[in-house]
Amino acid sequence: MATRLGALAASGLYQRRQHRQSPLPGAAGNMSNALANAVCQRCQARFTPTERIVHSSGELFHEHCFVCAQCFRPFPDGLFYEFEGRKYCEHDFQMLFAPCCGSCGEFIVGRVIKAVNRSWHPGCFLCELCGAQLADLGFVRNAGRHLCRPCHSREKAKSLGKYICQRCHQVIEEKPLMFRSDAYHPDHFSCTFCRKELTAEARELKGELCCLPCHDKMGVPICGACRRPIEGRVVNALGKQWHVEHFVCAKCEKPFLGHRHYEKKGLAYCETHYSQLFGDVCYGCSHVIEGDVVSALNKAWCVHCFCCSACNGKLALKSKFVEFDMKPVCKRCYHNFPLELKRRLRTLAGTARSHGAPKSGGLRLT
Repeated sequence: MATRLGALAASGLYQRRQHRQSPLPGAAGNMSNALANAVCQRCQARFTPTERIVHSSGELFHEHCFVCAQCFRPFPDGLFYEFEGRKYCEHDFQMLFAPCCGSCGEFIVGRVIKAVNRSWHPGCFLCELCGAQLADLGFVRNAGRHLCRPCHSREKAKSLGKYICQRCHQVIEEKPLMFRSDAYHPDHFSCTFCRKELTAEARELKGELCCLPCHDKMGVPICGACRRPIEGRVVNALGKQWHVEHFVCAKCEKPFLGHRHYEKKGLAYCETHYSQLFGDVCYGCSHVIEGDVVSALNKAWCVHCFCCSACNGKLALKSKFVEFDMKPVCKRCYHNFPLELKRRLRTLAGTARSHGAPKSGGLRLT
């Protein structure tokens, strides 16, 4: 292939001219004898003792014969390219032999990268995603694109819905080890304390990875949601420990952030969704009723909220009461009512009984 030589001023040609112009003492006779038998490589004519001679790659030329084999013009700045024994100026060599780069469209002189049925400058053959030079790294075809291996692995993992290892850049087929929000093959790491090879169950502790047994020995709580160590504030609920932001309602998934929660079958619910799904809301305090429920006046009450609406005295399970303004009133407060009011209440109670309405003054414990 073509060999690019240095500029003429740095080649044997310049040195030969220097010797011709400034012959060494005692060397004139030997030079004359050598030139008497020498001929020009191009025109095969002899040299005169006084003319300037060009010496290149062991060959001699008349100065006017040392020209491009295509355009027959002198080489600009003494720079030429040699191919199959013939010398060309840069322009003609590129036009005749040099390929064009598939990226920049310029002629390629020197190293040529042949890939995907095209020619490239080494600096122009790049990964189509990250821009890394592929000349010395190799590449992989992916959907018609030439990609570096890490980018190819990421694209493959994305199409498969899997993680890509951030160390070896290969697809992680099994469960990944998550470390500092990145995914890895677990076997790339060993426990900081016992040096055993890690699994996907490894834990991060103070910026270091350790196996599950070593982590448990440290007494660091593990979040019941994300299975990561809890280094700050801990929420203890449902027999587990949680990050504050991970302890959420099983229905709306909003964190409780210190607010009250209600448990049902191993799950936690906010008050709104617990009452919607499972519970009764106390008519007195408007909270979900935990424990025993008092059913009275077609309403549900907490045991401690079921009391006389007049004196706030607690009504026992067997206490007698009457309904007044849709609320219970104990017998003592009822006797203190004005006679006219009591007469009206008796009239209303009689009317209700005649229409089959339930009697006032009963309660039921469930």
